[in-house]
This record gives sequence, structure tokens and C-alpha cells, in this order.
Amino acid sequence: MSQIKVMVNGIPGNMAVMVAKHLLADDRFELIPEALTGPEIEEKKHPVEAVGVNLFHPKRREKAIGDIKKTHGDFLSVDYTHPSAVNDNAKFYCDFDLPFVMGTTGGDRKLLEETVLSSSIAAVIAPNMAKQIVGFQAMMEYTANTFPDLFEGYALEIKESHQKGKADTSGTAKAMVGYFNKLGIGFSEEQIFKERDPDIQKSQWGIPEAYMTGHGWHTYTLISEDKTVRLEFTHNVNGRDVYAKGTLDALVYLNQMIHQGAKGSVFTMIDVLKGI
Repeated sequence: MSQIKVMVNGIPGNMAVMVAKHLLADDRFELIPEALTGPEIEEKKHPVEAVGVNLFHPKRREKAIGDIKKTHGDFLSVDYTHPSAVNDNAKFYCDFDLPFVMGTTGGDRKLLEETVLSSSIAAVIAPNMAKQIVGFQAMMEYTANTFPDLFEGYALEIKESHQKGKADTSGTAKAMVGYFNKLGIGFSEEQIFKERDPDIQKSQWGIPEAYMTGHGWHTYTLISEDKTVRLEFTHNVNGRDVYAKGTLDALVYLNQMIHQGAKGSVFTMIDVLKGI
């Protein structure tokens, strides 16, 4: 089986670098030593393990992508950039026939999906690439669809904590809001409590010092109207390895779908779980 060629955009961001390292360590993949990066990042060769990855600003990406295609042929793209770049990047991928895995959260998610559906490419789009967390979401989706209004009258609290540099509210927490709405609870994304203060994360949440720069802790608390019933669901992730591993699975799945003729198609990590 030939290797899957992959370009990881968002280097030198932590998540993008982590995915690139996993690709280098996996014989199924070939990391393309080129990457698109933000306008605030210096355009230079960035080291990832023993590989130097050339970085290109948005204003130079059209010419760069043409040269990269000539050199490397067909490849898949991974996006771990910034929430503000999600929709513009997706349009770029679609315009230049670049199938992609979108791990970046934020942006206009409806527009993001519509952009792909009206294009000639396929993409995996997910607010969370951790397979185990996605499995939990699948359970919630099943419950919401099978037992609508199960928690009608209950109060809900959603709390999430991520590293200080995470600009937006967790995409996973936002997705959970939709499930709880179907379960009969009036709750909006704006009510999600997000913590980004390292001092509070350490003293009040108990998050280990080693993971201040990379973690995702979520708690969903349900309390009945008469306060006699309390349910709590928690998933705490330290580090980024679990997301990188899920991203590689998404790449394998996307590659399979492309070989089966998928075009103008949006897949989720639940699709990935079912298909790998």
C-alpha cells in the first residue's frame, strides 16, 4: 500500500506540530515538508523532529500550493490553524481541490459544511478528534434521538477548561448543547463556562502543572427541579496525543472515501469510528 501524503497546516502551533510528529513516526504516511501558516508567523523552515517544514503566509499560498502539487502530486491536508481562519481556509482547500481534515474549532460551522458540500472534494470535519470522546458524543446523540425530553425540567451546567491560548469555546461543549436541547433542556452556547486562567485551573480544578499548556477538561452537570437527582458526566484529557491519533485515523478514513469516489462530501469522526 502506498503512503498517504499529508500536509499539516498550522505549524508551528502545538497541535499541528504534534500531528506532524505522529505522521513521521507512522509508516502509513508521508509528511510533506511544506505548510500554510498564519500571517503573524515568520516565513521560514520550521524543524519537526529531523524534518524542516517550509512555512507560507496566506498571501503566498496560491502560488505555493501549485508548486507543492507539482512536486508531490495528490495529498491530503490537515488544518489546525486558528478559529478566525476556518472558513477562509476551507474555501481555499475546496477551490484548489485539496481534501482535508478540519481539526480547528470555531468559525461558521454551517458555512464550513456548505462550502464542502458544494465543492468537488471530501473532508472530515469534527470539533473533537479524540475517538473515545467522540464515542461518548455518539452515545449522547443516540440518547437524544431515542429519548427526547428525557431531562425536561432539569437544570444544566457545562464547564470546560482548556489551555490559556485556546481562543474559542470548546467545539465539543458546543456540540453537547445540541444534544441536551433535544433532551428537553433550554441551554445556549453562551451559557457554557470556560476557564482559561492557569492559577484557577491548578488551585480549583486540580489540573496538573505539566498539562497547563495542553488539556481539555469538561463536566456536564444535571440537577432535577426538586434537587433530589443529580447526574454528572466528566471527560478529562491531558496532553494532545489522543487528538493526534484520532486525526491519523481520520486521514486513513478520508483516503478510503476518496478512493471510493467521494466528492462534495462531509464526514464526521463518528463516520470515522464506524468505518475504521
